Amino acid sequence: MTKSPERADAAHNRARVLAAAEELFADRGARGVTMADVAQAAGVGRATLYRRYPDLASIATALLDKHERELQVKLMGGRPPLGPGAEPAERLAAFYRAMVDLLERHHQLVLGTEIGQSRFTTGAYGFWRAHVHSLLAQASAEDPDSMVDVLLAPLAPDVYAYQRYERGRTVRQIAAALGRLATGVLS
Repeated sequence: MTKSPERADAAHNRARVLAAAEELFADRGARGVTMADVAQAAGVGRATLYRRYPDLASIATALLDKHERELQVKLMGGRPPLGPGAEPAERLAAFYRAMVDLLERHHQLVLGTEIGQSRFTTGAYGFWRAHVHSLLAQASAEDPDSMVDVLLAPLAPDVYAYQRYERGRTVRQIAAALGRLATGVLS
């Protein structure tokens, strides 16, 4: 059974909901927003909102998915060092910088969708895992299967938020530390 194309008005409402939610999340944080706030800011009725998004987590997931897909495209076909054509250590450091940027801009969304074990079940985590595993294999690293999750652990949203807001590290400091990790492991 094929899925019918999205109606123009439904696509317009979806875009309005996502834009309104992203702005509200950025202004108030994920915990300071209600479904009623999103419906009002988007100018849609609650029934319209709930038909597509049953809760705030599903809205956050849709927003995060968009940003993660953009990064995935760059990893697969973008310019080096993020995209193909650079050495594995350079690519891993570039991946870390891109993920730190994503976390900085969208940590409230990530915190709302990827806490604890749920992080490992997202499609994005599977993609990040495959990417880092391929870099480890390309660098002939010892036991890539054991190393891949260790190298992704510093990108957990709660770890990032702790470093950034509790420890007072800058985005640049976090990215530089992760770059040193990449170089140390893959060089």
